[in-house]
Amino acid sequence: SIHPSQERAARALGLTRFQALRYVVVPQAFRRVIPPLLNDFIGLQKDTALVSILGVVETFKQAQILKAASFNFTPLMTTALIFLIITIPMTRLVDRLAAKDRNAQLGGTR
Repeated sequence: SIHPSQERAARALGLTRFQALRYVVVPQAFRRVIPPLLNDFIGLQKDTALVSILGVVETFKQAQILKAASFNFTPLMTTALIFLIITIPMTRLVDRLAAKDRNAQLGGTR
């Protein structure tokens, strides 16, 4: 997604192809790829209940089994809390990286 003129400009400044990739193209591509990649990770975590601390059965399913056996909603609340403890910091990290990238593109110092 980096415009070819970026590499041509680097080559015009006397950089070798490798140097142009290393110092110009890859850093720009890296900044563009990280936020969507982390968003995908958060989506994966939400969609597949990545947190499986109770063995083979995923956390939410295990909480449902425990609730059905004892009519106690504490396992479901614990599962929800674990889910939030993982999801909220990841979301904030992605937002912070996106804001940092946005500021860098706009020429901000932050």
